[in-house]
Amino acid sequence: MFSLHTNRLTLHQVQESDIEDIHMLLSIPAVDQYNALGIPTNIEVTQVYLDEWIENLKMRQEFVFSIREKQENNFIGLFSLRIGTSKYKIGTIWYKLHPKYWSQGYATEAAYKVLQFGFENMNLHRIEAGCAIDNIGSIRVLEKIGMQREGCKRKILPLLSGWSDAYQYAMLEKEWEVSINR
Repeated sequence: MFSLHTNRLTLHQVQESDIEDIHMLLSIPAVDQYNALGIPTNIEVTQVYLDEWIENLKMRQEFVFSIREKQENNFIGLFSLRIGTSKYKIGTIWYKLHPKYWSQGYATEAAYKVLQFGFENMNLHRIEAGCAIDNIGSIRVLEKIGMQREGCKRKILPLLSGWSDAYQYAMLEKEWEVSINR
């Protein structure tokens, strides 16, 4: 099994044994607030998501990682790097963390490691992310890791609260190289 490591975290490829943790995470209303996926109605719906992620992983189209604390092996959340068409060398990230782990630097730490993997191992030219304009936590994470806000898509996210605008962020390979050499 492929995994990434930081000082405090292990990010491993999602696997069948993660189903209970993933279902619990996706069922938390606060986690769903700014995400368009929606709360799964039952664990079978979560299994469909997990099966798709595992299949995408086999085809190297998307790397979905289960995030765990190194010390206690506690499940923290999910992080994904979706790979676009090979000609454009673009990846897109998304993540979901359990609220118990918000505002402790875990998302930033995981995001930085996934960017490193995308640029240095997958040889991507550009990595993108989007987030609801009211999602202050995600905005902070994306800006801390050096992604640049490029614009705003109007009324693109079908959230439980209604249609939301989303900020678009990106980092280029050259910007990554500059950031790691500081």
